[in-house]
Amino acid sequence: MKIDAHQHFWKYNAAQHAWIDESMPAIRRDFLPPDLSPILVRNGFDGCVAVQADQTEAETMQLLTWSAEHDFIKGVVGWIDLQASNIKGRLEQFAAFPKLKGFRHIVQAENDPQFLTRPAFLNGIKWLQGFNFTYDILIYPHQLKAATALAAAFPQQRFVLDHLAKPYIKNGAIKEWHGDLKKLAALENVWCKVSGLVTEAHWQRHKQSDFVPYINAAIEAFGINRLLFGSDWPVCLVAASYEAVVAIVHEVLKKFTPDEQQRFWGLNACEFYNLKER
Repeated sequence: MKIDAHQHFWKYNAAQHAWIDESMPAIRRDFLPPDLSPILVRNGFDGCVAVQADQTEAETMQLLTWSAEHDFIKGVVGWIDLQASNIKGRLEQFAAFPKLKGFRHIVQAENDPQFLTRPAFLNGIKWLQGFNFTYDILIYPHQLKAATALAAAFPQQRFVLDHLAKPYIKNGAIKEWHGDLKKLAALENVWCKVSGLVTEAHWQRHKQSDFVPYINAAIEAFGINRLLFGSDWPVCLVAASYEAVVAIVHEVLKKFTPDEQQRFWGLNACEFYNLKER
């Protein structure tokens, strides 16, 4: 099964989606399941994992509603206030939804560089494993050290790093990011999504060679069996089409065996998120 392990849906609201600024006219509109379905079919994907974009439980419920209506949405990564005092009770309620696979917090927007190691946040993370929930790590490179401390503190909890921690592709910086990435990847409970790269490069003038060193660094760090493909649609549309995003990664993956490619393009996502065919 071929899976896009990272994409988003939203009903566009200028106030609610203030991060979609004037530089992103291509995505200042609704993006709903019927918009994505033909794109997945055209590119040979069997399904996707819908990931939160708003930090509200209301959006999580909307994603779950869409997932019930559309079989191709194989899983949902939602949001919950992991720092809430009643976190265990909230997780118990969400555990009733089989397509809810895990949670994410937009840590990249937090000013506190140690947000991931706050006692209240750690208290929320400690409950996830008992409900078989995963956690998506959304950070910038300077937060990789804190992410490593987080993952090391919960060796049985499954984590996945989104977007390779958004390396600075635009200016070609790689050394420090690569070193910190390898330290995180040394923890076997951490996986990584090859996703969100085109938005970290020059939107209008990127080229294939801009991405190769970063994808190869991820392969070196995690190995092919802990890497997942994600389009980051529709955010990717500010810089590239869905097809272009797939082509960038496909070019690098050509050197792997068919079985290894099959793992990268879907089987790893099925294993990490415990996805079902229906």
